[in-house]
Amino acid sequence: SECWTRGITFAGVHDSFWTHASSVDEMNEVLRDKFIDLHEQPLLENLLQEFRLQHPDLNFPPVPELGTLNLGQVSDATYFFS
Repeated sequence: SECWTRGITFAGVHDSFWTHASSVDEMNEVLRDKFIDLHEQPLLENLLQEFRLQHPDLNFPPVPELGTLNLGQVSDATYFFS
């Protein structure tokens, strides 16, 4: 993981993250970067395509429209992670 590569002691469960106090700022940066990387991908579109391939006899609803989250603002958001 990115934290391991940077020498950050890290633990995470669901949406709870832990590191040493001296590494919090750097862990925060990694979390933001990985959040952006993840949400730039067409996750739901890919999942729908996979479902349709695996279950061609089923009818799936379309993927919902994207919201208004500007991923470019995540890096500087005050309350992204606290």
